[in-house]
Amino acid sequence: MAEIHHHTPKRSVSMATTMPAPVHSFLVAALVCGLGLLTLAIAFPGTGPVQAVAALVVYGAAVAIAARALAQDHPFPRLGFGNLTTLLRLALTAALIAPVFAGTGTSWPVFAVALGALSLDGIDGWLARRQGLTSAFGARFDMEVDAGLALVLALNVLAGGDAGWAILLLGLPRYVFIGAMALLPWMRRELPERFSRKAICVLQVGALIALQAPILPHVIATALELSVAAALAWSFARDVVWLWRQA
Repeated sequence: MAEIHHHTPKRSVSMATTMPAPVHSFLVAALVCGLGLLTLAIAFPGTGPVQAVAALVVYGAAVAIAARALAQDHPFPRLGFGNLTTLLRLALTAALIAPVFAGTGTSWPVFAVALGALSLDGIDGWLARRQGLTSAFGARFDMEVDAGLALVLALNVLAGGDAGWAILLLGLPRYVFIGAMALLPWMRRELPERFSRKAICVLQVGALIALQAPILPHVIATALELSVAAALAWSFARDVVWLWRQA
């Protein structure tokens, strides 16, 4: 027993010293954000510990995936405020999963938290550029959090019965595209930068946030869903055509 006790601290020190500093900082910050997530998730109307824990589990899985990608695609010795801001956005997005599981539907608290998550979008990229810490990981992390926020907001509207299944047209495009990439090798090329793609992404999330407002008339909500779905379809179709022509 004494021998086991003697070697355990040495193994812990070895693990700590081999973990890259950015990954260590990321995991510590993720733990703090996770505690905030639990508090926020329980505070939503109609939610409780079960829904909060479910949101935390999803958050933990996302953090694990992000930490692995960070170790592979972040070439700097420090994490940077940009990635910390995106991590905060991830925590806010994960907190919104609690109302989805509760099926409470649209509400002003969900609207406020989602608006806060969107307001931080763009700040993370600006901070990364200002610190000279832009990376493939940061760009991908930001994009996936945007996609996750859109999906969670669409599911919240659907779970509350405030819209039909068509609302998923606003939340699933990114994941449909990823699925197509897995099946079709020619879709795995790097896409050119396009301002219109970024603008439509902001429009997509902005529309989904607007749909969380309980006072939005049904006619306006339906028109908003259809118009944004059309814009998304055009943007993704253009990218698919471009990729097909490069094959």
